Amino acid sequence: MGRKFFYCAAAIAVAAAGIYLNNTSLLAEHRQGKPVLLAHRGIAQRFDETDLKNDTCTASRMLPPKHDYLENTIPSMQAGFATGADIVEIDVHPTTDGQFAVFHDWTLDCRTDGHGVTREHSMADMKRLDIGYGYTADGGKTFPFRGRGVGMMPTLAEVLSTFPDRRFLINVKSRDPSEGEKLAAVLNGLSRERRAEIIVYGGDEPIDVLRRTAPDIKTASRKSLKGCLFGYIGYGWTGLLPDECKHAMMLVPINIAPWLWGWPDRFLNRMADAGTEVFVLGPYRGSDFSTGIDDPSQLARLPPNYAAGIWTNEIEAIGKLAK
Repeated sequence: MGRKFFYCAAAIAVAAAGIYLNNTSLLAEHRQGKPVLLAHRGIAQRFDETDLKNDTCTASRMLPPKHDYLENTIPSMQAGFATGADIVEIDVHPTTDGQFAVFHDWTLDCRTDGHGVTREHSMADMKRLDIGYGYTADGGKTFPFRGRGVGMMPTLAEVLSTFPDRRFLINVKSRDPSEGEKLAAVLNGLSRERRAEIIVYGGDEPIDVLRRTAPDIKTASRKSLKGCLFGYIGYGWTGLLPDECKHAMMLVPINIAPWLWGWPDRFLNRMADAGTEVFVLGPYRGSDFSTGIDDPSQLARLPPNYAAGIWTNEIEAIGKLAK
């Protein structure tokens, strides 16, 4: 009995040592370079995030403005890149006249002087809207951006032509498979080098279509993010990666990152070898991946000399600190 127990304990110890050696970051090659900063919506007006829901009008709960930029506009993107962003995240909607509008909301009523579902309008109509119309920081007493956002909603084509050598993360806001087809047609018309600078994420259905029709574009969807994260936690210790972790984008909340096998360097190296870019977010709090690395205390939670992606809503602050 004693000998059996000894052999069993020894086998367990050897297996544990093997798992440790296969996953410890202490023995992994350190990733060189600087953090890759992703500016969510460029430079944007911040808002009170208390009890947010999918249909919350965030423009009506704007915090007192610290700058004059409105999200998803050309000036906002220019300022984001100027303050240190390597990638800018933008939101798109197809229009009735065959273009893609760069605008966050599913409807026009919150931010603009327009009404109705965004994708049910032509780009020509939306070019006439004031996208700063609905912003207020005092419950509707004043509207500091009203009249200043007329004609500022850009098209995706305008964004890509204005920034021909810059990287973008494109957010598809719908679950409509046809939107994946339309966006793939646009992206497949770009050069291979340009496509390599673009990542797309969004609803499962359009992203599934985009993966099939534009396979060289890195993508992420809610389904693929969960599949990659939970699959890696489940058996990533073996060194094998779920298919969802390959040639993709991976979002990792900062409070979950330390629990990933091989975090940081071995994990990041495995993802890089699979063609996947990793971006660390703010803490997961049971909702969705909406928070970012937005203040010095969150930035300090990253490993020393961290050299992968950082998702931030405050590029103007984090850009200075991170670089």
